[in-house]
Formats: sequence, C-alpha cells, structure tokens
Amino acid sequence: MIRYVLTNRFFLIWLFIVNVLGTIYGYWWYRGQLAVTPDYFLIFVPDSPTASLFFCVFLAFFIMGRNVPYIEALAVVTLFKYGIWAVVMNVLLLLVNGSLSPTGFMLIASHGAMAIQGLLYTPYYKIKIRHLVFAGIWTLHNDIIDYVFEMMPVYGSLMTYMNEIGYFTFWLSIVSIALAYVFTVRKSLYKTYNL
Repeated sequence: MIRYVLTNRFFLIWLFIVNVLGTIYGYWWYRGQLAVTPDYFLIFVPDSPTASLFFCVFLAFFIMGRNVPYIEALAVVTLFKYGIWAVVMNVLLLLVNGSLSPTGFMLIASHGAMAIQGLLYTPYYKIKIRHLVFAGIWTLHNDIIDYVFEMMPVYGSLMTYMNEIGYFTFWLSIVSIALAYVFTVRKSLYKTYNL
C-alpha cells in the first residue's frame, strides 16, 4: 500500500507541487538574511529550502522514470538534517521563550515532514558511495560556512547558544550521512552480495 502511494503519479505530482511551494516559501523566509549575506556565501545560507529544492529535482526526474544519484544523496542527507534541525530549534525557542508563534508550529510540522519524506523514498534512490561522499562533503562544508564564518540561520534568542548549536549541528550532519548510508548504500551492498 505504501509503495503504491509513494509511486502513484498523482501523488508524486501533488508532492512535487507542495515541495515547490514550500521551497519558494523557504527562500522567502530567508529574504532578510540573504539581503545581508555576501554573494559568495549565498548558496550555503538558505539550508532548508535548498534541501527541499534537491528533493523537487529528485521528484521531477522520478516522475519521468529517471534517477539523479548525486541529487538524491544531497536530498536525503539534507532533508533529514535540516528537517530535524528546524524541529529542534523551534522546540528550543518554545522552551527558552515560553511560547512559540504559529509560524514556529508550522515550521515544526513542515520540517518534520521534510525529514520523513526524504527517508520514505530511500528504496527508490540509486545512491552509491561516491554520491554519498559528495553529499557528505557538501553538508559538512555547509556547517563550516554556518558556524565558522557565522552564516547560520538567525533564530532570535537562540543566538546566544550558537557554539552549542554548532556542535549539535555537526553531529546531526554525521547522523544524517550515516542514516543515508544505512538506508541506501549499505542496503544496496547487502542485496548485491547477499550479506
């Protein structure tokens, strides 16, 4: 049943449209920060919308019956990472401030869905180790841009915890890469070599 839904053309087109709209909203959400970001850092600042953009590209090709393994690797790693990251940051905002805006609750729901959708499509990715290495380098490099060059997303009262958040984010990147490996490359190796 789940396989039928995930591969149903109508559902895929609907999911593609939802992700395109979410991606557009995500870039709009970053508009203030992007306006003051140096040009050479622009590609690394809007983390979540870029992750969903990768997934949109995957969906477009998947609908056409094609695979794009480098994009698939980027999508699965970054969707999980930034999906979980945004959920945790908004829960922290709630704990630190004692309240959360409706937008914050919407971000928890939408980013939680981001993390899940990336993992749901792992059986359909054609990721090999080289694709995952590329996605891992991209992801860890992005952490350096965010927390060494201080281009991280601006989260109000949480800015005083940037060192701790940077440490958490690094390990979240490692977990995201490891999960992508387990659900794609390792699973593929087991099938190939009957381990």
